[in-house]
Amino acid sequence: MRDQRPTNGAEPAVAGIALGDVPVPDTAASRAALQVASDYHSPALLNHSVRSYIWAAARATAQRIEVDYELLYVAALLHDIGLVREFDSHTVPFEVAGSHVARVFSAGAGWPAERRRRLAEVIIRHMWPDVDVSMDPEGHVLCRATAMEIVGRYADDFAPEFRAEVLEHHPRLGLATQFLTCFQDQAARKPDSSAAGAVRAALETRMADNPLDAPEHHGDS
Repeated sequence: MRDQRPTNGAEPAVAGIALGDVPVPDTAASRAALQVASDYHSPALLNHSVRSYIWAAARATAQRIEVDYELLYVAALLHDIGLVREFDSHTVPFEVAGSHVARVFSAGAGWPAERRRRLAEVIIRHMWPDVDVSMDPEGHVLCRATAMEIVGRYADDFAPEFRAEVLEHHPRLGLATQFLTCFQDQAARKPDSSAAGAVRAALETRMADNPLDAPEHHGDS
């Protein structure tokens, strides 16, 4: 596994890649994950999940981080499914609820026990502050992708042209408002959860500064 870092600030950390270069797995499990996400997510949350995969897979590809792209794709598509009404839990954090849904999904897909466990780990770890690439490469790239999506962290790792291309194909559709409402609701019902911790740590303010929600990215969407 190789995690390339830029040696200076002249070039983004994720450089030389276009949207068409991002590998998208075409397997029964990946197609089923997209169908499940499409059935249960709002349009904004679906696009968020797809973009999370794109940012994560682009980082892995450009920096030559060895990942299981199918596992990463399924994790990205299902990482927020614990936020939707049908799978929300009043007893565990949303990412833990989502990991259980993913375990059931991947068992139905015929994945072996260890791969089901890894899928659950990656989904839970997307809420960590960061994930060590040597410990969990899929968790590392997804954690960074979701942080970029919600608060704009790591956005400068990607060239502006690439960010614009991704947002043109998969617009944000008011994600910030929907996501903040979801987290505030989670925080009110589960004050010890990671979502509650994020709300207490000024999530609303940090989301307001996300460059992905800057006016130049909105267009007519």
